[in-house]
Amino acid sequence: MSGGVPAGLTETLAAAESVCVLTGSGVSAESGVPTFRDAQTGLWAKFQPEALATMEAFRRDPSLVWEWYRWRRELVRQARPNAAHAALVELEQMFPRFNLISQNVDGLHQAAGSRNMIEFHGNIMRTVCSEEGRVVEDYDASESPPPCPHCGAYLRPDVVWFGEQIDTDALAAAIEYAGACDVFFAIGTSALVQPAAGLAELALQSGACLVEINPQQTSLSDRASYALHGTAAELLPALVRALRDSPGERA
Repeated sequence: MSGGVPAGLTETLAAAESVCVLTGSGVSAESGVPTFRDAQTGLWAKFQPEALATMEAFRRDPSLVWEWYRWRRELVRQARPNAAHAALVELEQMFPRFNLISQNVDGLHQAAGSRNMIEFHGNIMRTVCSEEGRVVEDYDASESPPPCPHCGAYLRPDVVWFGEQIDTDALAAAIEYAGACDVFFAIGTSALVQPAAGLAELALQSGACLVEINPQQTSLSDRASYALHGTAAELLPALVRALRDSPGERA
């Protein structure tokens, strides 16, 4: 074992052609982005996040929901990619086929340099029309929420709310990648939220080696070929170093 990375995992990755990675909020938490279900602070302490992240809540009180997301956007703007994000960029360059599926909406993977990725739950920094779904970049940010300059409907963050469907193209691509990979990583995710949680199951059924990186035990831990208990910012850089130092070093 090198730096907490089992030798068997290094050997498996050295021989792999296709890698698929699913990341959750644990990766962003190490950049200071609160996980979705973390206790809110200040004005938001009395609200349950699940009660704000719905279309019903937006229709009932659009200003309240918009202001909550404005607050969350400010937290994201202050965050920077961490060592886990950087290590995933390096891993992407080591494999012929590498695909990243993120449940996070903060854009930190892209900021770090990840390219082959799916934003499974959208991006909090993008804004769309609540009626037409088109992305809108130029709007009056002083209004809460601003009207769409094209049709007048309220604008909303481009994220998937409770009760909404994952983008069909994103879901189809994620299923394809998970079902065709040699190694599937579940990193910083509780493995509870569907349909993302089902991707690990699909990878297992397809014969992939399942690797979990999480400080806590999850429902996947007992089924993973390798369950590494630690933070992604510690373990992913160690994994990159181990791959570089392995006899079958990847380019």
